[in-house]
Amino acid sequence: TMKFKKLALLTLSLVSATSIFTGCGSSEDVSSDTTKIKLGVNGTDFRIWDYIQEELAKENIELEVISFADYIQPNMALDQGEIDINSFQTNIYFEQFKEEHKLDLTALGNTVFAPMGIYSDKLENATDIAEGGLVAIPNDLTNGGRALLLLEEAGLIEVDDAAGLIPTLKDVTANPKNLKIQDMAANQIPRSLPDLDLALINNGVAVDAGFKPLEDSIYIEDPESENAFNYYNIFAVRTSDKDNAALKRLVEIYQTDEVKALIDEVYDGAMLPVF
Repeated sequence: TMKFKKLALLTLSLVSATSIFTGCGSSEDVSSDTTKIKLGVNGTDFRIWDYIQEELAKENIELEVISFADYIQPNMALDQGEIDINSFQTNIYFEQFKEEHKLDLTALGNTVFAPMGIYSDKLENATDIAEGGLVAIPNDLTNGGRALLLLEEAGLIEVDDAAGLIPTLKDVTANPKNLKIQDMAANQIPRSLPDLDLALINNGVAVDAGFKPLEDSIYIEDPESENAFNYYNIFAVRTSDKDNAALKRLVEIYQTDEVKALIDEVYDGAMLPVF
């Protein structure tokens, strides 16, 4: 069972290239009957939002979608009233970011979970790895820490609880098989798979490399595990707008069986609805 990990530091787990934000401009009346929401996104894949845009239009809510190029501006723009709602970030990133920047923002609901997986060209089960086996993890702090926690969840190592959600290799307290854990650039891990016994690949990189995480991984994060909630992607709004009817309606339409089916169809298991 995965040990409970306390939220420690900034950690960012993105929804790969299709992460979703909400952007630019407070809700305002376009006419006496129409409400306008500006929705910002990261990337240009609007397939889910196109559907929601159509559904909101039936209720005289106009949804404008705007793409951001980084992961800082969506929260700053939200705080400054330039956007109404965003949904690009995980719970843990959101909590740390708003604390660091002293922003009065509130999560309004969950969207998707993009699980990290363990992959291998040589093994069918992660626990079959031999003594001294070679394991690659991403070399950035966020995904590297997440990878170590996943190795712990898979029963291969133990990690110091005090390290929270972003442990490093020095926080490994038990390594019974003396695994050689090597960190490397995340996007280089898939091409190095033939030379590795196990590779921990974050969702976006796996999808970009042509993997289907649910099918091709030999072990994958459980969206219902204790730790997974920290990596759920969320909607965020200004706290003053947490009861805004139009924004709540957007979330309600997103969190329907129709959208759940659409997410499954569009992303083919790469992202899992968590609502």
